[in-house]
Amino acid sequence: MKASPSDQRSLLDLSRVDVELQRAEEARRNPPQAARVKELLAVRGEQGRALVEKSNARDDLKVLLGRVESDISVARVRQDRDRDRLEKTAVARDARALESEIEALTARIDGLETQQLELMEQLQAADDDVAAQQSLLDQTSAEGQELSAGGKQAVEKAAAELEQLTRDRAALVEKIPADLVADYDRLAARGPAVGHFQHGTCGGCHMALAPTHVAQLRKTADDEVFHCPECGGIIVRTAESGLA
Repeated sequence: MKASPSDQRSLLDLSRVDVELQRAEEARRNPPQAARVKELLAVRGEQGRALVEKSNARDDLKVLLGRVESDISVARVRQDRDRDRLEKTAVARDARALESEIEALTARIDGLETQQLELMEQLQAADDDVAAQQSLLDQTSAEGQELSAGGKQAVEKAAAELEQLTRDRAALVEKIPADLVADYDRLAARGPAVGHFQHGTCGGCHMALAPTHVAQLRKTADDEVFHCPECGGIIVRTAESGLA
């Protein structure tokens, strides 16, 4: 295949645009924030489950405390009733029975109030645990939201770059012979498509050519397309190639 040296050099520009297109497409599909957002989703799930566990434990304490407070209330009502009956009874045996029950109720109330204080302390600690866990969850959510917003902006930026690069590529392709572009696209589908030859090395596969191949390249006409014997890509020669 024949192509002017300038058209062959244009392939280097086309290759650079294609590299940028790949980079922009990768950025659009996988913004830099994506991996961290995925991690935060997993962390948020664990923190959410921990919050439910802590909330359930706190709610159990509330129920237990409510029962103790109800028992205290019932015991006090009975105690007040017995004291009222004690003041009104004239029977010694009934008075002793009431006094005994009042003492038992007093002991029960003392025990229940001790349990009440312990439960209140446990409930306060549980409330603190729930609040701390909620704070962790809120922080994770806030970071996730911020990163998601940044990721959205990165995707939008990459999409805009893709549009511009696609236009740049189309403009380049219009200036290059169709058969040369077709050869380039065929090669690009499987590996290095083009490379600048410098210092005895193919810029596509970065392999040093054997002296016999360099000699062959030196003898090849400038308008003859030369393919790298190592990677098959088009070798582009310029004044910096050292073939003169």
